[in-house]
Amino acid sequence: MPLGDDCHSWKKKTSDVKEHYDFKDILGTGAFSEVVLAEEKRTQRLVAIKCIPKKALEGKENSIENEIAVLHKIKHANIVTLEEIFESKSHLYLVMQLVSGGELFDRIIEKGFYTEKDASKLIQQILDAVKYLHDMGIVHRDLKPENLLYYSMEEDSKIMISDFGLSKIEGSGSVMSTACGTPGYVAPEVLAQKPYSKAVDCWSIGVIAYILLCGYPPFYDENDSKLFEQILKAEYEFDSPYWDDISDSAKDFIVHLMEKEPNIRYTCEQALQHPWIAGDTALDKNIHESVSAQIKKNFAKSKWKQAFNATAVVRHMRRLQLGTNHEGPNQATLTSPCRAHLLIPGEDNQHAGVWFTHSLSSLSFSVTQMCLRLPTIKGHWKKVFVLLYFVFCF
Repeated sequence: MPLGDDCHSWKKKTSDVKEHYDFKDILGTGAFSEVVLAEEKRTQRLVAIKCIPKKALEGKENSIENEIAVLHKIKHANIVTLEEIFESKSHLYLVMQLVSGGELFDRIIEKGFYTEKDASKLIQQILDAVKYLHDMGIVHRDLKPENLLYYSMEEDSKIMISDFGLSKIEGSGSVMSTACGTPGYVAPEVLAQKPYSKAVDCWSIGVIAYILLCGYPPFYDENDSKLFEQILKAEYEFDSPYWDDISDSAKDFIVHLMEKEPNIRYTCEQALQHPWIAGDTALDKNIHESVSAQIKKNFAKSKWKQAFNATAVVRHMRRLQLGTNHEGPNQATLTSPCRAHLLIPGEDNQHAGVWFTHSLSSLSFSVTQMCLRLPTIKGHWKKVFVLLYFVFCF
């Protein structure tokens, strides 16, 4: 059932968050927030609190309001839960379920044994969670391995979907046209600036399934134009020898999800009924050595490269927009090396900046924090210089 007009009906608590929680270590920093490990005083339960300075929200109010509205509606075993919200004069505090099992790729590399069946079980959980979102009228729009975290360090831990900053609440039967997402996982219709819907998430799941079975992405090229051309044409291969030991059923599953035409592409419900998910066609053969080696080779630098690759999509979209619309106000605009807004005709553009370079902004934020703490990191000037060079000079 699509969400109605009450999507912003969540309640913020105005009492001091530190009256309820003891703040402990910083877990990470984002484009305009900091995530802190905290302990609830009443229960001693550990949570993650997203601390967002209101000053950082200027011009981005819609983005965080959207994330809160989406998270507030979601209750699913494989999706990180928003538990409560606090507001002070200077900050918003989002109290989130703590997910402590680490990233998807890290867990695969650490395993000594990994099979198609393991990948199938992972994809089944993702499909089930995304089907739930779609049934609620929510499109995630940024599904990727970095947003898939294990709930705990237990061997049989469930996988969790996180990061709803780019999610969209659909109206009844609506389509979207705002370009967003992470380059390698974006569906062709998004790159082509065509109207799109829930099918974009299914494409992304297909890309993730592809990577889980071979350890490298289906689309790759150092040249931006060639990369986007591959995606737009849905040109990918099941290369030998990496796919020689993978079942035909797995390949068939991927082909149905990575279908160029969104109207033909599998829905989550159809994918959940595929024999590779619902049947017993996923093989038991250990593919750990090959997959983990490729993950190490292809994704070791991804935490740096994702920040820079994101800007390539903005450049691509800008060329498309400039080529088809010369009226000026709705053209794509690069506002700084770290921020890029793409305004699409037909959308509500008052705050329609699409943060393709969210990762780059995060990197910039981290460097800023490093600089603020320079008195405590004497002897690391060279590292700071290198980081600043990567952020502002590439």
